[in-house]
Amino acid sequence: MRTVTALFDTYQDAASAVRSLKDAGIKADDISLVANNAEGKIHDHEHSETDAGKGAGLGAATGAGVGLLAGLGALAIPGVGPVVAGGWLLSTAIGAAIGVASGGILGALLKAGVSEEDAHVYAEGIRRGGTLVTARVDDARVEAANAILRTAQGVDIAARRKDYATEGWKQFDETADPIVPTVGTTAAGAGRY
Repeated sequence: MRTVTALFDTYQDAASAVRSLKDAGIKADDISLVANNAEGKIHDHEHSETDAGKGAGLGAATGAGVGLLAGLGALAIPGVGPVVAGGWLLSTAIGAAIGVASGGILGALLKAGVSEEDAHVYAEGIRRGGTLVTARVDDARVEAANAILRTAQGVDIAARRKDYATEGWKQFDETADPIVPTVGTTAAGAGRY
């Protein structure tokens, strides 16, 4: 199995990508979604629509009251803040956070086979308000899954990395304060001054 990954500026685009992956025959158990929910706008009816958190009823994740509620699909990721998440990557993130090595979302992405360079950009993208979709696919479906994610409004990760670097960003920092996106910003622009 290989991992295909895409970052989306909006939850709606990510949810659409999840539906397209499922329509292409990728099992829901092999799809994950991690969405920044610092604003508390993602609710259970929206998330269950993607089926990425199969069986998980999610409430809005808001503020400091969010804890490690993995069974509910809401948790706080160091450096990212409140998220809603579902699927296999969530289990990997929790396992990585318990281990001694790199934890949280960065550790989960690395363990899933995402390059370190890209994993940092994906984690930062979530921190800035984005939504990450990952899918485990067999070698025969890698190209098709990547094409689905590209056409579903996923961001160009190389361009996003360049945008972040222009701001002086070097890598994801789990000790950084989470960014709460402001109205009208995208994952690329959140936190710009």
